[in-house]
Amino acid sequence: MPNKNRCLTPATDEECRRARLSLQDTLDVVGGKWKLVLISILRGGKLKFRELSREAGISPRILSKELKEMEINGLVTRTVLDTRPIMVEYELTPYSNTLSEVIIAMHEWGKKHRQKMIGQKS
Repeated sequence: MPNKNRCLTPATDEECRRARLSLQDTLDVVGGKWKLVLISILRGGKLKFRELSREAGISPRILSKELKEMEINGLVTRTVLDTRPIMVEYELTPYSNTLSEVIIAMHEWGKKHRQKMIGQKS
């Protein structure tokens, strides 16, 4: 007899398959070490590339890759400023706000997990 609780809320095998695909889609967009960190930093407002690199503690090469992926997925906009030297500024799109509940839930879980791990070490 199949376990109906093996996925989040769906009950059928097809619903479970679609739920796994949805989770994979989410991870494809925000997964990795940096994307949610960058989103949380950019929630404070626009930043130039170098400012964002410093604030996040991320190398320019990795930052560039992450920002390109985030731009493709509609999470950030890139503005080339008419300055010498040329500077690029990034800001969150309104679409990025759809991740707010996910970020809040992960933040809450992370706090609880940290407390649990600290408690185990004591």
